[in-house]
Amino acid sequence: MARKKIIFIIVEGLSDEEALGVVLNKIYDSNRVYIHIMRCDITTEKGATPSNIITKVCDPLKQYAAGNHFAKVHFQEIIHLVDTDGAYISEDLLIEDKALSEQVYSTENIRTPNKVGIAKRNIQKSANLNKLASISKIWDLPYQVYYMSSNLDHVLYNKINSTRAEKEKDSLGFAKKYKDDEAGFISYISNSDFSVMTDYKGSWEHIKTGANSLKRYTNLGLCFKAPQHD
Repeated sequence: MARKKIIFIIVEGLSDEEALGVVLNKIYDSNRVYIHIMRCDITTEKGATPSNIITKVCDPLKQYAAGNHFAKVHFQEIIHLVDTDGAYISEDLLIEDKALSEQVYSTENIRTPNKVGIAKRNIQKSANLNKLASISKIWDLPYQVYYMSSNLDHVLYNKINSTRAEKEKDSLGFAKKYKDDEAGFISYISNSDFSVMTDYKGSWEHIKTGANSLKRYTNLGLCFKAPQHD
């Protein structure tokens, strides 16, 4: 029997792994899934630029491989899940409100106590996402990045601005719902009104348009159409 290959999946936070980990393991049961939790948004980290973002994404993969005595041949592909956080919206959709303590997202705008700071963040994040979406390999392994807009909670649960406690509760509920229903999950993520099921490049052009990076969209369903998953 051929040795199982590792599918290296990168997510931002623990609740992302809790929501998707079980069902992704079931979908890819002919291989071995490892979900790496960044515990940050790598695209907005200080110093992250299009010239080094690939290295920053690749480093955890290399560290995992080295720590477990794996080589490239032991991996099948890299799947990277990101939130869009409204990164592609025009600056006029950033509404400054000094009474707020943090950003408040809607499908139309971002209200923030620091408009200049969020504008700079969006410039950095969109540039890094553009770079990641333009490549097809990292460390000579197939790589694609899939978005949740404006974030994972928005796509999976139709909630915006969830608290940490709400994220935890909703992720566990979602995992329970789909833990034995891989087909149901794939249908939900691929056939809903928020599913962007054009070609990969077209899906990224879609999320860059207007205020779409604030609206409820994901191209994750494309992941399950790829030939290597048939």
